[in-house]
Amino acid sequence: MFVDRALITVKAGDGGNGHISFRREKFIPKGGPSGGDGGRGGSVVFVCEEGLSTLFDFRFQHRFEAQPGENGGAKQCHGGDGKDLELRVPPGTLVFNNDTGDLIHDMQPNERVVIAKGGKGGFGNEHFKSSTYQAPREATPGEKGELLNLRLELKLIADVGLLGKPNAGKSTLLAALTRANPKIADYPFTTLSPQLGIAEIDAHRRIVIADIPGLIEGASDGAGLGLEFLRHVERTRVLVHLLDIQPADESDPVENYRMIREELRRHSQALYDKRELVVINKIDLIPEKAAREKEIKRICRELELRLDRDVLAISGAARTNLQPLLERLWKELNPADEVEGWKTSAPV
Repeated sequence: MFVDRALITVKAGDGGNGHISFRREKFIPKGGPSGGDGGRGGSVVFVCEEGLSTLFDFRFQHRFEAQPGENGGAKQCHGGDGKDLELRVPPGTLVFNNDTGDLIHDMQPNERVVIAKGGKGGFGNEHFKSSTYQAPREATPGEKGELLNLRLELKLIADVGLLGKPNAGKSTLLAALTRANPKIADYPFTTLSPQLGIAEIDAHRRIVIADIPGLIEGASDGAGLGLEFLRHVERTRVLVHLLDIQPADESDPVENYRMIREELRRHSQALYDKRELVVINKIDLIPEKAAREKEIKRICRELELRLDRDVLAISGAARTNLQPLLERLWKELNPADEVEGWKTSAPV
């Protein structure tokens, strides 16, 4: 199950108390103080693990406590330190203080961050001895570990985000380009949560692709599933705007494109300004080449976009022109990395 929000409470371990004791040994009449210091409390540490893509582990358990430090002992024995508690989260997890709303940290791949710090151990009476204070009878308690109410929000990190109306063919395209196995059906909203897949162009080039649930008009105001998942494409570097060349509801691909662009603008100007490649999908639905080319040219003309520069025509189901699409995406992601022999144009 995909979970991208969670409310949890984390409690770092308290420090152990200092100890009061005196040496009592035969032939040593004035042994002096020997109380040891308390141990440090364990901290709550967030570990960013690349294999994770959901906050599901926090769905049913909401309180996490690290181990407290042990109290100091006699004979100058230092109390044992508490063990740190490690909580594993996916890349892109935003950790907020739920009481203040402040962002504590934005978790990036392979990071290890102390979120709640354990308390220091208290001093035993051995710590206070001096030449003028030879029999101290005081010790200090350990410090309290930090207690935080946290709000976790996940924004998936991917190179490419697939956008489009429901049934535009995003899940089919993701399955064709990667080893992901999203649900595919001939009705809207088959994708209920973001899906990630890795497309391997060759042995040395890979692209992480995110399939976002279909957007409808009003998505930025909460209609459909769009508002819940639009934030996931904010982390992507390039957007692929997928257009169905012949929508089942007989809508106009041009108007569908403009509608989604408006929803992006209303949600976030930064998202609206993100680099975008328009991909006309399902070209196999128009088998006659002349009619297919005419429709593609009409879409490009009305959107004021140039075929092969701003627009690619593909079929995810028939796996047509997928390699040119991957090469184009790689070039968008790595503009300084030219691929010898690559051409932008693809037959339609």
